[in-house]
Amino acid sequence: MKFYDCGTAPSPRRVRIFIAEKDLDIDTIEVDLRNREQLDDAFGAINPHRTVPVLELDDGARLWDSNSICLYLEERFPEPNLMGRDATEKGVIGTWNRFAEWDGFAPVGEVLRNTAKGFRNRALTGPVDHAQIPEMADRGRRRIAHFFTVLDARLGDSAYVAGDRFTIADITAIVAVDFAARVDESIPDGAGNLTAWHDRVSARPGVVP
Repeated sequence: MKFYDCGTAPSPRRVRIFIAEKDLDIDTIEVDLRNREQLDDAFGAINPHRTVPVLELDDGARLWDSNSICLYLEERFPEPNLMGRDATEKGVIGTWNRFAEWDGFAPVGEVLRNTAKGFRNRALTGPVDHAQIPEMADRGRRRIAHFFTVLDARLGDSAYVAGDRFTIADITAIVAVDFAARVDESIPDGAGNLTAWHDRVSARPGVVP
């Protein structure tokens, strides 16, 4: 297998943590997003969506997004389990993973891509240019605040995001929280549950920047 990565990007980081938790050794190819290598024809032949991560399988098939890659790796390498052992646990983990993705990860992307000079006319990933919309950044900051509030409350009732053990929902959530710091949105004062969880999860060997 080959893993197409970018060390500074949050989406591949989700998969890197997943791989580390599984203790897998997968060949990695770095894609230089800063210099827009993903937009080159050579990378376009690997992923026409021009995004990372990508996992290239031994038979040449390619998986183009974090969730699909993690689903594949969970099936191939089921231990330690990160996505649920039965129907109920899979549903709960899937629910909280989607929450962390949609209510945390996505709004940070809205803020960053609609404000940063480096993303001028690149407000969405992919091969097509899109203009920035400043109003979406304002909405994104409100969504991030809501994400922190809900996550802090959840972690008052649960040791981890989706229950009593570390799962993919924690991976997505911590990447979203750390990603938010890049747009100057940090864990608010008084969010003690979220802070304690963040400190505990950040100490895991696989949770690397």
